[in-house]
Amino acid sequence: MKPNFLIPFLSILSTVLIISSCSKPAPQTEFPRVEHYSYNVIHQWNELFLQIDKDAMGFRPGPGPRALGYMGIAAYEICIPGMPNFKTLKNLPQFQGSGIPSYTGSAELHYPTAINAAYAFLMSHFFEKVEFFNAAGSTGKHLTNSEAQQMIENLKNSLEAEYKQESNVNRFNNSKAWGEEVARAVWQWSTTDLYGHEAYLNPLNNDPSKFPYYNWREKSLDANGKRIPGKWMPTNDNPDGGMFPFWGNVRTFATSNHQKLSKPPIPALLPDGSVNPKWHTENLEVYSTTTSRSYEDEWIAEFWSDDLFGLTFAPPPRLMAIMDQIMVAKNSNLEEAVYANALMGITLNDCAVVCWNSKWVYNTERPEHYIKDYIDPNWESALDHPYTGQKGVTPSFPAYPSGHSTFGGGGAWALATVWGNNTYFVDRCHETRKEFEGTPRPFYSFSAMGREDAISRIPLGVHIRIDCEEGIRIGEEVARRVAELPWKG
Repeated sequence: MKPNFLIPFLSILSTVLIISSCSKPAPQTEFPRVEHYSYNVIHQWNELFLQIDKDAMGFRPGPGPRALGYMGIAAYEICIPGMPNFKTLKNLPQFQGSGIPSYTGSAELHYPTAINAAYAFLMSHFFEKVEFFNAAGSTGKHLTNSEAQQMIENLKNSLEAEYKQESNVNRFNNSKAWGEEVARAVWQWSTTDLYGHEAYLNPLNNDPSKFPYYNWREKSLDANGKRIPGKWMPTNDNPDGGMFPFWGNVRTFATSNHQKLSKPPIPALLPDGSVNPKWHTENLEVYSTTTSRSYEDEWIAEFWSDDLFGLTFAPPPRLMAIMDQIMVAKNSNLEEAVYANALMGITLNDCAVVCWNSKWVYNTERPEHYIKDYIDPNWESALDHPYTGQKGVTPSFPAYPSGHSTFGGGGAWALATVWGNNTYFVDRCHETRKEFEGTPRPFYSFSAMGREDAISRIPLGVHIRIDCEEGIRIGEEVARRVAELPWKG
Protein backbone atom coordinates (compact mmCIF):
# COMPACT_ATOMS: atom_id res chain seq x y z
CA MET A 1 0.00 0.00 0.00
CA LYS A 2 1.32 3.40 -0.94
CA PRO A 3 1.53 5.88 1.94
CA ASN A 4 -1.21 8.56 1.88
CA PHE A 5 0.70 11.86 2.25
CA LEU A 6 -2.54 13.81 1.89
CA ILE A 7 -3.90 12.89 5.36
CA PRO A 8 -1.05 14.48 7.41
CA PHE A 9 -1.17 17.54 5.15
CA LEU A 10 -4.89 18.02 5.66
CA SER A 11 -4.42 17.58 9.42
CA ILE A 12 -1.73 20.26 9.52
CA LEU A 13 -3.80 22.60 7.34
CA SER A 14 -6.80 22.13 9.60
CA THR A 15 -4.70 22.97 12.67
CA VAL A 16 -3.29 26.10 10.98
CA LEU A 17 -6.76 27.25 10.00
CA ILE A 18 -8.06 26.71 13.54
CA ILE A 19 -5.14 28.65 15.05
CA SER A 20 -5.51 31.38 12.42
CA SER A 21 -9.21 31.75 13.06
CA CYS A 22 -8.62 31.96 16.81
CA SER A 23 -6.00 34.70 16.42
CA LYS A 24 -8.31 37.01 14.44
CA PRO A 25 -9.96 39.74 16.55
CA ALA A 26 -13.61 39.19 17.23
CA PRO A 27 -15.82 41.31 15.01
CA GLN A 28 -16.70 44.63 16.70
CA THR A 29 -20.29 45.17 17.72
CA GLU A 30 -21.58 48.35 16.12
CA PHE A 31 -23.16 50.45 18.86
CA PRO A 32 -26.42 52.23 18.07
CA ARG A 33 -25.72 55.66 16.62
CA VAL A 34 -27.51 58.83 17.60
CA GLU A 35 -29.57 58.64 14.42
CA HIS A 36 -31.12 55.38 15.65
CA TYR A 37 -33.03 57.21 18.39
CA SER A 38 -36.04 59.53 18.36
CA TYR A 39 -36.11 63.32 18.74
CA ASN A 40 -38.24 62.86 21.86
CA VAL A 41 -35.72 63.76 24.59
CA ILE A 42 -34.84 67.08 22.93
CA HIS A 43 -38.49 67.86 22.29
CA GLN A 44 -39.60 67.19 25.86
CA TRP A 45 -36.90 69.36 27.43
CA ASN A 46 -37.57 72.18 24.97
CA GLU A 47 -41.26 72.09 25.77
CA LEU A 48 -40.54 72.26 29.48
CA PHE A 49 -38.24 75.24 28.91
CA LEU A 50 -41.11 77.02 27.16
CA GLN A 51 -43.41 76.44 30.12
CA ILE A 52 -40.90 77.81 32.61
CA ASP A 53 -39.73 80.70 30.42
CA LYS A 54 -43.24 82.20 30.46
CA ASP A 55 -42.94 83.26 34.09
CA ALA A 56 -39.16 83.64 34.49
CA MET A 57 -38.56 87.30 35.30
CA GLY A 58 -35.45 88.87 33.79
CA PHE A 59 -35.01 85.90 31.44
CA ARG A 60 -36.07 87.81 28.36
CA PRO A 61 -34.75 88.91 25.97
CA GLY A 62 -31.11 87.80 26.45
CA PRO A 63 -30.72 85.19 29.23
CA GLY A 64 -33.24 82.81 27.62
CA PRO A 65 -31.45 82.41 24.27
CA ARG A 66 -28.14 82.33 26.12
CA ALA A 67 -29.30 79.30 28.13
CA LEU A 68 -30.62 77.65 24.97
CA GLY A 69 -27.25 78.15 23.31
CA TYR A 70 -25.28 76.45 26.08
CA MET A 71 -27.76 73.59 26.45
CA GLY A 72 -27.78 73.01 22.70
CA ILE A 73 -23.99 72.90 22.65
CA ALA A 74 -23.93 70.42 25.54
CA ALA A 75 -26.35 68.02 23.84
CA TYR A 76 -24.41 68.27 20.57
CA GLU A 77 -21.02 67.51 22.18
CA ILE A 78 -22.52 64.64 24.19
CA CYS A 79 -23.63 63.00 20.95
CA ILE A 80 -20.44 63.50 18.93
CA PRO A 81 -19.21 59.92 19.66
CA GLY A 82 -22.32 58.60 17.93
CA MET A 83 -22.49 61.07 15.02
CA PRO A 84 -19.64 60.08 12.67
CA ASN A 85 -20.67 62.65 10.05
CA PHE A 86 -20.39 65.54 12.52
CA LYS A 87 -17.39 67.21 14.15
CA THR A 88 -16.85 68.62 17.61
CA LEU A 89 -16.96 72.41 17.97
CA LYS A 90 -14.92 72.53 21.16
CA ASN A 91 -11.59 73.00 19.36
CA LEU A 92 -12.67 76.24 17.70
CA PRO A 93 -11.00 79.43 19.04
CA GLN A 94 -14.30 80.80 20.38
CA PHE A 95 -14.74 77.62 22.47
CA GLN A 96 -11.33 77.99 24.08
CA GLY A 97 -11.59 77.48 27.83
CA SER A 98 -14.83 75.51 27.57
CA GLY A 99 -13.26 72.43 29.13
CA ILE A 100 -15.69 70.19 27.25
CA PRO A 101 -14.33 66.63 27.66
CA SER A 102 -13.85 63.95 25.04
CA TYR A 103 -15.46 60.57 25.47
CA THR A 104 -12.66 58.09 26.05
CA GLY A 105 -14.67 55.10 27.19
CA SER A 106 -15.32 52.00 25.12
CA ALA A 107 -18.72 51.24 26.61
CA GLU A 108 -21.84 51.78 24.57
CA LEU A 109 -23.74 55.01 25.26
CA HIS A 110 -27.49 55.42 25.46
CA TYR A 111 -27.66 58.96 24.11
CA PRO A 112 -31.15 59.90 25.32
CA THR A 113 -30.05 59.07 28.87
CA ALA A 114 -26.96 61.27 28.54
CA ILE A 115 -28.94 64.21 27.10
CA ASN A 116 -31.59 63.85 29.79
CA ALA A 117 -28.95 64.07 32.52
CA ALA A 118 -27.33 67.11 30.94
CA TYR A 119 -30.56 69.04 30.45
CA ALA A 120 -31.74 68.32 33.99
CA PHE A 121 -28.43 69.60 35.37
CA LEU A 122 -28.18 72.69 33.17
CA MET A 123 -31.80 73.79 33.25
CA SER A 124 -31.96 73.59 37.04
CA HIS A 125 -28.81 75.74 37.24
CA PHE A 126 -29.89 78.32 34.66
CA PHE A 127 -33.20 78.89 36.46
CA GLU A 128 -31.75 78.45 39.96
CA LYS A 129 -32.02 82.07 41.22
CA VAL A 130 -34.69 83.41 38.88
CA GLU A 131 -37.65 85.28 40.35
CA PHE A 132 -41.02 84.40 38.83
CA PHE A 133 -43.90 86.54 37.64
CA ASN A 134 -46.23 87.46 40.46
CA ALA A 135 -47.75 90.85 39.64
CA ALA A 136 -50.25 92.18 42.16
CA GLY A 137 -53.80 91.55 41.02
CA SER A 138 -52.71 89.48 38.06
CA THR A 139 -55.02 86.77 36.80
CA GLY A 140 -53.88 83.58 35.06
CA LYS A 141 -51.81 80.70 36.43
CA HIS A 142 -48.14 81.34 37.14
CA LEU A 143 -45.26 79.20 38.36
CA THR A 144 -43.01 79.71 41.35
CA ASN A 145 -39.31 78.93 41.26
CA SER A 146 -39.80 75.86 43.45
CA GLU A 147 -42.53 74.58 41.13
CA ALA A 148 -40.25 75.08 38.13
CA GLN A 149 -37.43 73.17 39.82
CA GLN A 150 -39.84 70.37 40.67
CA MET A 151 -40.98 70.18 37.04
CA ILE A 152 -37.35 69.79 36.00
CA GLU A 153 -36.85 67.01 38.53
CA ASN A 154 -40.07 65.28 37.51
CA LEU A 155 -39.16 65.22 33.82
CA LYS A 156 -35.69 63.92 34.59
CA ASN A 157 -37.09 61.10 36.72
CA SER A 158 -39.81 60.23 34.22
CA LEU A 159 -37.36 59.90 31.34
CA GLU A 160 -34.87 57.99 33.50
CA ALA A 161 -37.54 55.42 34.31
CA GLU A 162 -38.24 55.01 30.60
CA TYR A 163 -34.59 54.77 29.61
CA LYS A 164 -33.72 52.22 32.28
CA GLN A 165 -36.04 49.87 30.45
CA GLU A 166 -33.96 50.35 27.28
CA SER A 167 -30.54 49.79 28.90
CA ASN A 168 -28.74 47.55 31.31
CA VAL A 169 -27.53 49.07 34.57
CA ASN A 170 -23.94 49.66 33.44
CA ARG A 171 -24.94 51.27 30.17
CA PHE A 172 -27.48 53.54 31.89
CA ASN A 173 -25.05 54.64 34.62
CA ASN A 174 -22.23 55.21 32.15
CA SER A 175 -24.47 57.29 29.87
CA LYS A 176 -25.82 59.36 32.74
CA ALA A 177 -22.30 60.04 34.01
CA TRP A 178 -21.16 61.12 30.54
CA GLY A 179 -24.05 63.55 30.17
CA GLU A 180 -23.43 65.07 33.59
CA GLU A 181 -19.69 65.37 32.90
CA VAL A 182 -20.29 67.42 29.77
CA ALA A 183 -23.02 69.46 31.48
CA ARG A 184 -20.74 70.41 34.39
CA ALA A 185 -18.05 71.58 31.99
CA VAL A 186 -20.50 73.63 29.95
CA TRP A 187 -22.04 75.15 33.08
CA GLN A 188 -18.65 76.09 34.50
CA TRP A 189 -17.72 77.69 31.19
CA SER A 190 -20.96 79.69 31.18
CA THR A 191 -20.20 81.12 34.64
CA THR A 192 -16.97 82.68 33.34
CA ASP A 193 -18.97 85.06 31.11
CA LEU A 194 -19.01 88.13 33.36
CA TYR A 195 -21.78 89.95 31.51
CA GLY A 196 -24.03 86.97 30.88
CA HIS A 197 -23.88 84.85 34.02
CA GLU A 198 -26.89 85.58 36.27
CA ALA A 199 -27.56 88.83 34.41
CA TYR A 200 -31.26 88.21 35.01
CA LEU A 201 -30.69 89.37 38.59
CA ASN A 202 -29.96 92.93 37.40
CA PRO A 203 -31.61 93.40 33.97
CA LEU A 204 -31.80 97.21 34.07
CA ASN A 205 -28.17 97.76 35.21
CA ASN A 206 -29.40 101.03 36.75
CA ASP A 207 -28.11 100.60 40.28
CA PRO A 208 -24.93 102.70 40.82
CA SER A 209 -23.91 100.35 43.62
CA LYS A 210 -23.73 97.35 41.30
CA PHE A 211 -21.53 96.43 38.37
CA PRO A 212 -22.14 97.07 35.60
CA TYR A 213 -24.08 100.34 35.92
CA TYR A 214 -25.78 102.19 33.05
CA ASN A 215 -27.10 105.77 33.14
CA TRP A 216 -29.33 106.25 30.09
CA ARG A 217 -29.71 109.98 30.86
CA GLU A 218 -26.18 110.66 29.69
CA LYS A 219 -27.07 109.62 26.13
CA SER A 220 -30.70 110.71 25.85
CA LEU A 221 -31.19 114.00 27.72
CA ASP A 222 -29.85 117.47 26.91
CA ALA A 223 -28.37 119.94 29.40
CA ASN A 224 -31.88 120.98 30.43
CA GLY A 225 -32.98 117.42 31.15
CA LYS A 226 -35.19 117.18 28.05
CA ARG A 227 -35.17 114.20 25.71
CA ILE A 228 -33.06 114.68 22.62
CA PRO A 229 -35.31 114.11 19.56
CA GLY A 230 -34.76 110.66 18.09
CA LYS A 231 -33.18 109.29 21.28
CA TRP A 232 -34.66 106.58 23.46
CA MET A 233 -35.86 107.05 27.00
CA PRO A 234 -37.78 104.75 29.38
CA THR A 235 -41.42 104.10 28.61
CA ASN A 236 -44.48 103.31 30.66
CA ASP A 237 -43.57 99.61 30.55
CA ASN A 238 -40.49 100.16 32.71
CA PRO A 239 -39.90 103.82 33.66
CA ASP A 240 -36.74 103.10 35.67
CA GLY A 241 -34.47 102.16 32.77
CA GLY A 242 -33.85 99.86 29.83
CA MET A 243 -33.20 96.16 29.81
CA PHE A 244 -29.69 94.72 29.36
CA PRO A 245 -27.70 97.73 28.08
CA PHE A 246 -24.48 95.70 28.31
CA TRP A 247 -25.70 92.56 26.56
CA GLY A 248 -23.42 93.32 23.61
CA ASN A 249 -20.52 92.13 25.79
CA VAL A 250 -21.97 88.64 26.31
CA ARG A 251 -20.11 85.65 24.84
CA THR A 252 -20.94 84.67 21.27
CA PHE A 253 -20.21 81.41 19.46
CA ALA A 254 -20.08 82.43 15.79
CA THR A 255 -19.77 86.21 15.93
CA SER A 256 -16.64 88.32 16.38
CA ASN A 257 -16.57 91.73 18.03
CA HIS A 258 -16.48 93.64 14.76
CA GLN A 259 -19.61 91.74 13.61
CA LYS A 260 -21.73 92.86 16.57
CA LEU A 261 -22.99 96.11 15.07
CA SER A 262 -25.79 96.53 12.54
CA LYS A 263 -25.95 99.21 9.88
CA PRO A 264 -26.72 102.66 11.32
CA PRO A 265 -30.35 103.83 11.15
CA ILE A 266 -31.48 106.81 9.16
CA PRO A 267 -31.27 109.97 11.30
CA ALA A 268 -34.40 111.25 13.00
CA LEU A 269 -33.26 114.83 12.42
CA LEU A 270 -31.65 116.50 9.42
CA PRO A 271 -28.48 118.63 9.85
CA ASP A 272 -30.61 121.79 10.18
CA GLY A 273 -32.45 120.28 13.15
CA SER A 274 -35.71 119.61 11.32
CA VAL A 275 -37.42 116.22 11.34
CA ASN A 276 -36.27 113.83 8.62
CA PRO A 277 -39.31 113.31 6.31
CA LYS A 278 -38.43 109.62 6.03
CA TRP A 279 -38.52 109.30 9.83
CA HIS A 280 -41.91 111.00 9.92
CA THR A 281 -43.28 108.71 7.20
CA GLU A 282 -42.06 105.61 9.02
CA ASN A 283 -43.80 106.65 12.24
CA LEU A 284 -46.93 107.78 10.41
CA GLU A 285 -47.24 104.24 9.04
CA VAL A 286 -47.27 102.89 12.60
CA TYR A 287 -49.86 105.45 13.68
CA SER A 288 -52.13 104.80 10.71
CA THR A 289 -51.87 101.03 11.01
CA THR A 290 -52.60 100.92 14.73
CA THR A 291 -55.52 103.36 14.63
CA SER A 292 -57.32 101.58 11.81
CA ARG A 293 -56.16 97.96 12.05
CA SER A 294 -57.69 95.31 9.86
CA TYR A 295 -58.54 91.94 11.41
CA GLU A 296 -55.50 90.45 9.63
CA ASP A 297 -53.20 93.11 11.10
CA GLU A 298 -54.61 92.55 14.57
CA TRP A 299 -54.27 88.79 14.23
CA ILE A 300 -50.65 89.01 13.07
CA ALA A 301 -49.72 91.55 15.75
CA GLU A 302 -51.14 89.47 18.60
CA PHE A 303 -50.08 86.11 17.16
CA TRP A 304 -46.38 87.08 17.18
CA SER A 305 -46.20 89.36 20.21
CA ASP A 306 -44.87 87.10 23.01
CA ASP A 307 -43.76 90.28 24.77
CA LEU A 308 -45.40 89.91 28.14
CA PHE A 309 -44.13 88.10 31.24
CA GLY A 310 -46.69 85.68 32.60
CA LEU A 311 -48.65 85.45 29.34
CA THR A 312 -46.49 83.53 26.84
CA PHE A 313 -42.92 82.36 26.42
CA ALA A 314 -40.52 85.01 25.10
CA PRO A 315 -39.94 85.95 21.41
CA PRO A 316 -36.55 84.14 21.03
CA PRO A 317 -37.72 80.67 22.20
CA ARG A 318 -40.81 81.14 19.99
CA LEU A 319 -38.50 80.08 17.16
CA MET A 320 -37.54 77.01 19.16
CA ALA A 321 -41.25 76.26 19.69
CA ILE A 322 -41.67 76.31 15.91
CA MET A 323 -38.64 74.05 15.54
CA ASP A 324 -40.25 71.58 17.95
CA GLN A 325 -43.33 71.46 15.72
CA ILE A 326 -41.17 70.76 12.67
CA MET A 327 -39.37 67.91 14.48
CA VAL A 328 -42.72 66.29 15.20
CA ALA A 329 -44.02 66.81 11.67
CA LYS A 330 -40.84 65.38 10.15
CA ASN A 331 -40.52 62.63 12.77
CA SER A 332 -36.86 63.63 13.12
CA ASN A 333 -34.29 61.22 14.43
CA LEU A 334 -32.17 62.31 17.38
CA GLU A 335 -29.16 63.26 15.25
CA GLU A 336 -31.25 65.72 13.24
CA ALA A 337 -32.88 67.06 16.40
CA VAL A 338 -29.55 67.55 18.20
CA TYR A 339 -28.04 69.37 15.22
CA ALA A 340 -31.10 71.58 14.68
CA ASN A 341 -31.28 72.33 18.39
CA ALA A 342 -27.64 73.40 18.64
CA LEU A 343 -27.90 75.42 15.43
CA MET A 344 -30.98 77.23 16.74
CA GLY A 345 -29.60 77.78 20.23
CA ILE A 346 -26.35 79.31 19.00
CA THR A 347 -28.22 81.43 16.46
CA LEU A 348 -30.61 82.85 19.05
CA ASN A 349 -27.76 83.54 21.47
CA ASP A 350 -25.71 85.43 18.91
CA CYS A 351 -28.76 87.26 17.54
CA ALA A 352 -29.50 88.60 21.02
CA VAL A 353 -25.95 89.85 21.49
CA VAL A 354 -25.71 91.52 18.08
CA CYS A 355 -29.17 93.07 18.29
CA TRP A 356 -28.81 94.44 21.82
CA ASN A 357 -25.32 95.72 21.17
CA SER A 358 -26.71 97.65 18.19
CA LYS A 359 -29.75 98.88 20.13
CA TRP A 360 -27.67 100.50 22.84
CA VAL A 361 -25.06 101.91 20.47
CA TYR A 362 -27.66 103.72 18.33
CA ASN A 363 -30.14 104.37 21.19
CA THR A 364 -33.08 105.24 18.91
CA GLU A 365 -36.54 106.25 20.06
CA ARG A 366 -39.66 104.11 20.01
CA PRO A 367 -42.72 105.09 17.95
CA GLU A 368 -44.43 105.97 21.24
CA HIS A 369 -42.10 108.93 21.73
CA TYR A 370 -42.22 110.32 18.21
CA ILE A 371 -45.96 109.87 17.69
CA LYS A 372 -46.83 111.54 20.99
CA ASP A 373 -44.46 114.45 20.26
CA TYR A 374 -45.38 115.08 16.62
CA ILE A 375 -48.64 113.31 15.67
CA ASP A 376 -51.02 112.46 18.52
CA PRO A 377 -50.23 113.04 22.23
CA ASN A 378 -52.93 110.57 23.27
CA TRP A 379 -51.75 107.65 21.16
CA GLU A 380 -50.74 104.34 22.77
CA SER A 381 -49.38 101.12 21.35
CA ALA A 382 -51.75 98.20 20.78
CA LEU A 383 -49.90 95.99 23.27
CA ASP A 384 -52.04 95.35 26.38
CA HIS A 385 -51.46 92.85 29.18
CA PRO A 386 -54.67 90.82 29.72
CA TYR A 387 -53.58 89.58 33.17
CA THR A 388 -52.51 92.90 34.74
CA GLY A 389 -54.72 95.33 32.81
CA GLN A 390 -51.72 97.42 31.71
CA LYS A 391 -52.46 99.28 28.46
CA GLY A 392 -50.22 100.59 25.70
CA VAL A 393 -47.08 98.70 26.65
CA THR A 394 -43.84 99.52 24.83
CA PRO A 395 -40.80 97.22 25.38
CA SER A 396 -38.26 98.86 27.66
CA PHE A 397 -35.16 99.20 25.47
CA PRO A 398 -34.18 101.15 22.35
CA ALA A 399 -35.92 100.39 19.09
CA TYR A 400 -33.34 99.88 16.35
CA PRO A 401 -32.94 97.17 15.22
CA SER A 402 -36.01 95.14 16.18
CA GLY A 403 -35.35 92.12 18.39
CA HIS A 404 -38.34 90.17 17.07
CA SER A 405 -37.09 90.75 13.55
CA THR A 406 -33.54 89.69 14.36
CA PHE A 407 -34.70 86.49 16.02
CA GLY A 408 -37.25 85.87 13.26
CA GLY A 409 -34.72 86.35 10.47
CA GLY A 410 -32.05 84.27 12.23
CA GLY A 411 -34.39 81.55 13.42
CA ALA A 412 -35.96 81.17 9.97
CA TRP A 413 -32.51 80.82 8.40
CA ALA A 414 -31.54 78.16 10.97
CA LEU A 415 -34.69 76.17 10.23
CA ALA A 416 -34.07 76.43 6.50
CA THR A 417 -30.50 75.20 6.97
CA VAL A 418 -31.80 71.91 8.37
CA TRP A 419 -35.06 71.33 6.47
CA GLY A 420 -34.91 73.61 3.42
CA ASN A 421 -36.60 76.99 3.13
CA ASN A 422 -39.64 75.87 1.12
CA THR A 423 -41.17 73.83 3.92
CA TYR A 424 -44.91 74.03 4.52
CA PHE A 425 -46.04 74.09 8.14
CA VAL A 426 -48.75 75.48 10.37
CA ASP A 427 -47.64 77.37 13.46
CA ARG A 428 -49.84 76.16 16.32
CA CYS A 429 -47.92 77.79 19.18
CA HIS A 430 -50.97 79.58 20.56
CA GLU A 431 -53.94 77.70 19.13
CA THR A 432 -55.59 77.15 22.53
CA ARG A 433 -55.22 80.73 23.77
CA LYS A 434 -58.32 82.78 24.55
CA GLU A 435 -56.64 85.98 25.77
CA PHE A 436 -55.56 87.02 22.26
CA GLU A 437 -55.88 85.90 18.65
CA GLY A 438 -53.79 82.75 18.55
CA THR A 439 -55.52 80.95 15.66
CA PRO A 440 -52.85 78.86 13.86
CA ARG A 441 -51.28 80.39 10.76
CA PRO A 442 -49.96 78.41 7.76
CA PHE A 443 -46.66 79.18 6.01
CA TYR A 444 -45.12 77.87 2.81
CA SER A 445 -41.57 78.86 3.67
CA PHE A 446 -39.50 79.64 6.74
CA SER A 447 -38.43 82.97 5.28
CA ALA A 448 -42.08 84.03 4.94
CA MET A 449 -42.63 83.07 8.56
CA GLY A 450 -39.59 85.05 9.70
CA ARG A 451 -40.67 88.11 7.77
CA GLU A 452 -44.19 88.00 9.19
CA ASP A 453 -42.73 87.72 12.69
CA ALA A 454 -40.69 90.85 11.97
CA ILE A 455 -43.35 93.01 10.32
CA SER A 456 -45.89 92.14 13.05
CA ARG A 457 -44.21 94.79 15.17
CA ILE A 458 -45.64 97.60 13.02
CA PRO A 459 -49.37 96.97 13.62
CA LEU A 460 -48.54 96.30 17.28
CA GLY A 461 -47.17 99.84 17.43
CA VAL A 462 -43.72 99.18 18.86
CA HIS A 463 -41.42 99.47 15.81
CA ILE A 464 -41.10 101.39 12.58
CA ARG A 465 -40.36 99.54 9.37
CA ILE A 466 -36.61 100.25 9.20
CA ASP A 467 -36.23 98.58 12.61
CA CYS A 468 -37.81 95.43 11.21
CA GLU A 469 -35.99 95.36 7.87
CA GLU A 470 -32.57 95.72 9.47
CA GLY A 471 -33.45 93.13 12.10
CA ILE A 472 -34.24 90.55 9.44
CA ARG A 473 -30.99 91.33 7.65
CA ILE A 474 -28.70 91.02 10.65
CA GLY A 475 -30.55 87.96 11.95
CA GLU A 476 -29.96 86.17 8.67
CA GLU A 477 -26.35 87.33 8.71
CA VAL A 478 -25.84 85.83 12.18
CA ALA A 479 -27.54 82.55 11.26
CA ARG A 480 -25.45 82.25 8.11
CA ARG A 481 -22.28 82.42 10.19
CA VAL A 482 -23.63 79.78 12.56
CA ALA A 483 -24.54 77.49 9.67
CA GLU A 484 -21.00 77.90 8.30
CA LEU A 485 -19.36 76.59 11.45
CA PRO A 486 -17.49 73.31 10.72
CA TRP A 487 -20.34 71.07 11.84
CA LYS A 488 -19.60 68.29 9.36
CA GLY A 489 -16.54 66.78 7.84
